[in-house]
Amino acid sequence: MRSVSVILRLLSCLLVGLLAASPAAAAEVLQVRTASLLQVGDGNRYYTVQLACIDVEPDAESSAVDWLKEQLPRRRRVNLRPVGRSEGQLLARVTPIGDELDLSAGLVGAGLAKDTCPTEPV
Repeated sequence: MRSVSVILRLLSCLLVGLLAASPAAAAEVLQVRTASLLQVGDGNRYYTVQLACIDVEPDAESSAVDWLKEQLPRRRRVNLRPVGRSEGQLLARVTPIGDELDLSAGLVGAGLAKDTCPTEPV
């Protein structure tokens, strides 16, 4: 009887873990502000998120914003992997749900930004 109780507890923990990691709990893109700033929300909280490890040249700003808007239509769900804070804003790696593309790496790959974290793969 005790082993059944342990198994039920493990299954309950697994179910809670799966629900917590579901896309429904992900942040949603509300706005692409600039080539490296996004406005995202999760529930009733809103954050300004700066894309980590990139530097967008001023002459590529417009093209980078267009590229981000193509990748991130409004309300697109994203995973945020925080790496720190910069000037009061969350600094994070951002990956759209269902896609393996890290947006910082995508901007660098498209030639619209420079990698500023050479020791960490982008």
